[in-house]
Amino acid sequence: MTKYNELQVEANRTTKRVGRGIAAGQGKTAGRGTKGQKSRSGKKLRATFAGGSRTMVTAVPKARGFKSIRSSAQVVYLDNLGQLKNKVIDNFYLFESGYIATPYQAVKVILRGEINQPVNLQVYSASKSVQEAVKKAGGTFVKTAVPLKKKADVK
Repeated sequence: MTKYNELQVEANRTTKRVGRGIAAGQGKTAGRGTKGQKSRSGKKLRATFAGGSRTMVTAVPKARGFKSIRSSAQVVYLDNLGQLKNKVIDNFYLFESGYIATPYQAVKVILRGEINQPVNLQVYSASKSVQEAVKKAGGTFVKTAVPLKKKADVK
């Protein structure tokens, strides 16, 4: 078995000398083929060049502007909260009641209609008018973080 320090390794490979005669192996056309733009010396082609036709880069439409990867909040209206019987309203209760698609996403309550009964609102966000309406009805608003999914136990 050879040892690591006894390996015969050349640090730099010598460059291939092309165009030095037919007997040299890479003579005459020097691996460029016979005719054409790529066979001539001095002509540089950019990577996107497609032989004079429209390149893929110009053909593909540009995606302008900014696209946020943040998921938007789920909207719940205040008059829907008045129909709920529970005094504490959070993401899980709204999900069980069918007002939101998933409890693991931000929920924002927006003013529409009125609320008469006091509720304890515990969601990610609510408009200022909703916060005032909830306090006026005798309830409270507590801003809470979006609940995280619990990982399944792996056995």
